[in-house]
Amino acid sequence: MPRRRCHGLVYDEPLCRRFSTQSDGDNQPVILQLEELEALRLKDVKGWEQAICAAVMGLTRPTYQRILQSARHKVATALVEGRAIIIEGGNYVMKNRVFECVDCKHVWEEPPCTEGGKHGYEIACPKCGSMQKMKLDNGVKHTCGGGQHGHEHGHGGGCCGGHDH
Repeated sequence: MPRRRCHGLVYDEPLCRRFSTQSDGDNQPVILQLEELEALRLKDVKGWEQAICAAVMGLTRPTYQRILQSARHKVATALVEGRAIIIEGGNYVMKNRVFECVDCKHVWEEPPCTEGGKHGYEIACPKCGSMQKMKLDNGVKHTCGGGQHGHEHGHGGGCCGGHDH
């Protein structure tokens, strides 16, 4: 019996979950899992080495390689055969969000928001109580602001890390 694969760490929910052709016709859509999309993002968009990508996703290099190969095959199939791509499901866990308080410089982690959970802009600094904070993304700071990004729960972006699956 095969061993159960580890969950891949995914940074954020995708902004768009469906890509379609001008006429999808009778072709079945290709289902791209969220950890497959994350593997593509890290390797093909960011251009990182596979060992780094695997470490960022919390996977062994062979497991990461299999996920990346599956993702590339699915995307190529969709492009060649004119099939829609639907991004859903998979075997993943959303990464924690990291914040830095603007006032006291305290850095802390928050789990991804879940249904009924708090979005980043609703969370106060646990050290000083300030609502002024920055979201840290691999050392890059992003401002936190409630509705200014057009953020809806589960949409991704802003300070919300999406849902934990």
